[in-house]
Amino acid sequence: MDFLFASIIDGLLLGFVYGVAAMGLTLIWGVMNVINLAHGPVIAVGMFGVYLIVTGLGLHPYIALILVAGIGLLLGVVIYYVAVHRVINAPHLSTLLATFAVNMIIIGLGTAVFSASPRNVDFTMGSVTVGPITMLGTRLVAALVALLVTGALYFFLHRTRPGRYVRAVANNRDAAELMGVPSTRILALSFGLGTMLAAIAGALIATFFPFTILAGGVYELKSFVIGVLGGLGNPIGALFGGLILGVMEGIIPTFMPTTWVPVLEFILFVLILLVRPSGIFGAKK
Repeated sequence: MDFLFASIIDGLLLGFVYGVAAMGLTLIWGVMNVINLAHGPVIAVGMFGVYLIVTGLGLHPYIALILVAGIGLLLGVVIYYVAVHRVINAPHLSTLLATFAVNMIIIGLGTAVFSASPRNVDFTMGSVTVGPITMLGTRLVAALVALLVTGALYFFLHRTRPGRYVRAVANNRDAAELMGVPSTRILALSFGLGTMLAAIAGALIATFFPFTILAGGVYELKSFVIGVLGGLGNPIGALFGGLILGVMEGIIPTFMPTTWVPVLEFILFVLILLVRPSGIFGAKK
């Protein structure tokens, strides 16, 4: 029982980070109905961003995280204007292919520059022991950062004018434009925020897992599962979806081989789509 409880706690801590990654995907979907297939490579950009800043400039990983967040925001705005803006009103397949092209460009450039060799950020914060439970310091801090990011996103969306503009455009873009909302800039900002969240998640993951330029693909798939759990278009629901997935990843290996984890995750994915397509935390239609 002690081992099972420790596994659940470890999964929960990891689930917070998964939630942040999924927030980026679901925010972009909720605002502009775009499935961002560049999500995984952007997570990898966050991983390599913190790695390069720590090894090249010698900065603390959590200071590097702030720089990576800024880079992610700018990268998202650039991707929007270059690849998405011209096809935003086209059929969904157009935006899907546009973001897939960005996916392949980032992976191609990353592979050419960094190869597919694993990297890691040489960083540790020890551990914290509470009774029979031992928790890695990096995962505790990552969970705390994830909570702060979630709170900041909620505050931005509900307590600031640009955030209200984002919600207005998500609800009805045409009506928002009639009320004077600059929808193009708001869409670019939304895509930038979604990309920033993905980069932050990647930077946090890099503090406790090794990674390659292809590593983001795994977390992109997890983000889709979490997005469906929490309700696509519901960034806060994504956090709870991440916690559910994290608990699953903590519990399953205690009863069966780890190779069953992705199988059961995607079985859950299909079941949610069949039973409640709007997600556990999504509104019924």
